[in-house]
Amino acid sequence: MFLSLLSLLSFSFPLFASPLPQSCELVPSSACSDAAPPSTTMPTSTTTDTTASNASVFTTSSRCFPSLNFQMPSTLPDSLDNWWCPMDSEYAFMGFSYEITACQSPNQLNAEFADIRNNFNGRYVRLYGFCDNYGFYDEIVNAAWHNGLGVHALIWFGFTGGNQWETRRDSLINTLITNPKAKFVTRGVQFGSEPLFDNVLPHAVLASQVLLAKARLEGVQIPVTVSELAYGYQERGGAQDVLNAIDYINIHMLPFFSTLATTGSHAWPIVESDMNWFIQHGDGKKMYFDENGWPSVTSPDVQPNSPYAVASVDSEHQYYELLDSHCLDLKNAPGGGIGWFAHIYSDFKNLDMGSTTSMTG
Repeated sequence: MFLSLLSLLSFSFPLFASPLPQSCELVPSSACSDAAPPSTTMPTSTTTDTTASNASVFTTSSRCFPSLNFQMPSTLPDSLDNWWCPMDSEYAFMGFSYEITACQSPNQLNAEFADIRNNFNGRYVRLYGFCDNYGFYDEIVNAAWHNGLGVHALIWFGFTGGNQWETRRDSLINTLITNPKAKFVTRGVQFGSEPLFDNVLPHAVLASQVLLAKARLEGVQIPVTVSELAYGYQERGGAQDVLNAIDYINIHMLPFFSTLATTGSHAWPIVESDMNWFIQHGDGKKMYFDENGWPSVTSPDVQPNSPYAVASVDSEHQYYELLDSHCLDLKNAPGGGIGWFAHIYSDFKNLDMGSTTSMTG
């Protein structure tokens, strides 16, 4: 059904020819309002839920991490009590997938995290790829803390097999346990990318790995998930054991690869189909579109599965506008709504995969 995504590292996602659409972010909820540009005046919306719980979340959002108005403390808190904004308050634009295979310097991490936070109003980065340098995740933690960003960390399997992912797993978990700042910026840990679709592990083994990681991270209260396509689950009979094991659901939403793909503006039925499958099988768990986008160009190794699929800057921009126009559909999903990341932050880290350079010229 899908073209193999093993070569996704060469897929081109120059992200935006113009800024992210903003109508969704103008809905005055705890998450969408956080994503509004600092210069935007928040309008009164008749579509906003007025329940006491939602009102409470909205009025307290500036006092929880990583809302945009949150002031980072000068010293580490004593505990995680009331630290994180509730997951069920998060939907719409979260931030960017962030490629780390270049093993960026601390200065570059800090500068780019500041850019994501201050210029794009992102609240999270979702890590993509790997850097096996000793202490690299400590540098991620420091940059995230300094800039008030949350991190969706990643145990990277890669595309060539082998067991190096086990070393990466142990290294990451050790840092999460021993670095006192790590639990205050790490929103969750993902097994990825697409371990089911790429046949890295049988789904029963993957489910057991998730449970083992959850047990090891229980003391630092960091949840665990799998970063995967709907089709990765579906072609294994649903892999319900994995869905049952994970704490929340990270979804690869890449509608360009569908056999029904045309343009970004017409992608909603494809998005909705995968979204509804996860709603049906996800037992009400929180969902994020973590690897999510539409290409502006393709490459010889990665081509659409539909003869009508259009890869262009305009079609890409249409896709993000489409997500924006369905803000309420995303908000009304289980778990307090679906959040989404834009894939990927910069093509300086991944030569064909994504670019903020197209946003800034």
